[in-house]
Amino acid sequence: MDENKICFISCVNDATDYEESLLYIRNLLVPEGMEVELLEIREAASMTGGYMEGMQASNAKYKVYMHQDVRIIHPCFIHNMLQIFRADRQNGMIGMIGCLRLPADGIMWHGERIGSSFNSEENLQEYLVERDGWQEVEAIDGFLMATQYDLPWREDIFDGWDFYDVSQSLEFLKQGYRVVVPLNGDWVVHEEKANPSLWNYDKYRRILLENYSDMLKAYRKG
Repeated sequence: MDENKICFISCVNDATDYEESLLYIRNLLVPEGMEVELLEIREAASMTGGYMEGMQASNAKYKVYMHQDVRIIHPCFIHNMLQIFRADRQNGMIGMIGCLRLPADGIMWHGERIGSSFNSEENLQEYLVERDGWQEVEAIDGFLMATQYDLPWREDIFDGWDFYDVSQSLEFLKQGYRVVVPLNGDWVVHEEKANPSLWNYDKYRRILLENYSDMLKAYRKG
């Protein structure tokens, strides 16, 4: 793996939306010696399938999986992300909004959350967002997921567009890594324009619980 490279990976079905996202990435401050790679996945069969394809196509140690409608507005995003990862090798994945403890129904939005996004509809715990450092969580929202380790995306069971983010969060916990959220302010704008389809939402929620409930109980005891 190339420790001096960061790859931004997006599943794309709207070229205009994605191009706007790229404008923000190209304006980020890049630490000396670091290389930025941009990778778009077209016609992905699922979110896990698209991200798996992107993961395997890049040799970058650091990968940022993000929706095409995310705008990274914090100019020092790369620097701050690397700071969190390099401060502790157990920090495996970073998200912008996270759930401190995943609720029994598997829906992270039903639990106590921290983090920040300018397009969040709900008022998250702002007092936590003003501090330096990071907070460990059990799951993060999938609009932006940054990693420093490659773990397989569970495309074998999540072959749609729901719960890929919670699943991957739990995969990192299962391997002994931390999933964390930065506590020092707004880094992104999430301009979600389309209403997501919830047609299969409960199907994948049940799959999540069937595959991870026991693992999560063991993690909490450990």
